Amino acid sequence: MEAFLFILFGAIAVGASIMVVTRKHPLASALHLILAMAAVAALFVLRDAHFLAAVQMIVYAGAVVVLFVFVIMLINVPEDRLPVERITLFRFAAVIAAGFLVVEGALVAGRFGMPGGHVAGGGTLEAVGRALFTDYLLAFEITSVLLLAAVIGAITLAKKKI
Repeated sequence: MEAFLFILFGAIAVGASIMVVTRKHPLASALHLILAMAAVAALFVLRDAHFLAAVQMIVYAGAVVVLFVFVIMLINVPEDRLPVERITLFRFAAVIAAGFLVVEGALVAGRFGMPGGHVAGGGTLEAVGRALFTDYLLAFEITSVLLLAAVIGAITLAKKKI
């Protein structure tokens, strides 16, 4: 049953991710992004990483996508200015190529084996905190400096010239 659910949620995540990048309407892309993030959160739950699943839904699907939707609504592109979606030969070829890529990935995973089993305490709050502040401390600090620079840059760009 767990393998079936893993394949189901994995397929939902991949399908929704493809829909995010292929939709012309930005609001449809944002809604498909929420679906993809919910499917990834379900995959975290299947791996007994309940904390990561909660963070995935609260931070990413809850906050980040809501900010995306606010930006989409603030830009307010009229419906007649949005491009019309058409099925073209290029899209059909891209779907076929993506199918071949999925099959090839499955063959490679079957040949070399995928790690199985549950990692003890892999997704708990303690395990995430311990890894974040020991093994990945430098990456955590660099990320915080980059986010600070992004906030300063956004404030600078948004500030009106007097």
